[in-house]
Amino acid sequence: MPTPFPGMDPYLERRGLWEEIHTDLISGIRHFLIPLLRPKYRVAIEQRTYLSLVSPALPPPLPYPKGKMAGKPDVMITAPGRVAVAEPLALAEAVFDPPMPGELPMPEEIIERYLEIRDTTTQEVITAIEILSPTNKIDKEGRQQYERKRLNVLGSATSLVEIDLLRGGQPFAMRLLDQSSAQPSDYRIVISRSWQRPSADLYLFSVRQPIPAFLIPLRPGEQEPVLPLNRLLHDLYDAGGFDMVIDYTQPPDPPLSAQDAAWAMQQMQSA
Repeated sequence: MPTPFPGMDPYLERRGLWEEIHTDLISGIRHFLIPLLRPKYRVAIEQRTYLSLVSPALPPPLPYPKGKMAGKPDVMITAPGRVAVAEPLALAEAVFDPPMPGELPMPEEIIERYLEIRDTTTQEVITAIEILSPTNKIDKEGRQQYERKRLNVLGSATSLVEIDLLRGGQPFAMRLLDQSSAQPSDYRIVISRSWQRPSADLYLFSVRQPIPAFLIPLRPGEQEPVLPLNRLLHDLYDAGGFDMVIDYTQPPDPPLSAQDAAWAMQQMQSA
């Protein structure tokens, strides 16, 4: 069953489900590009790994009550090989105050996958293709990691394709030169060719629009393949049976605006 939305399905943005979509898109784009680019280029799946702290929401620590003791030891070590046994404590003194349950921040390994178009002879990275995840946009450590990677690519001879199909989180820095054509957008695609910087091609579109098809940059003067991302996403939605795991009677996460929610309801009713 196809998705009821013409472009990006906002229900696919939910954490837990988006990870599957991200993996399928990485694989789908790679398989689409390989026959178009071989034998001069290959499309490789790369990954970066880092640790991010998962901090539990805890109340501020309470001061220890004055006059309370944590207890006295029944055995005291006074010198090597010599043990002095203290006087037995009264039962009331030996009772410890009960602790409060708590949690500590735990490191979580984050693995983010992306694509690189490489020259098959020199292994030079020609183009990096990034599909953003919530860890890139929302997680503090993940955002810092991706911003460093983004700046490194923008300062290199590698072109960048940045695909942002997530409404949650703050978009990364970009500037639309013609502000008169600026419209509110839910999603963004950035094409930065290394030889044209700081100029870039920007695609800004809403949940009501199909995902634009766009050119994948290679080297200057070379014919660039067109990536029909909307078709690829809809094909993997159908092939993956995502309609069976989405409850369209509930609002998506993150929620849509009131106007878009009413429009989405019409889309689902007419599907």
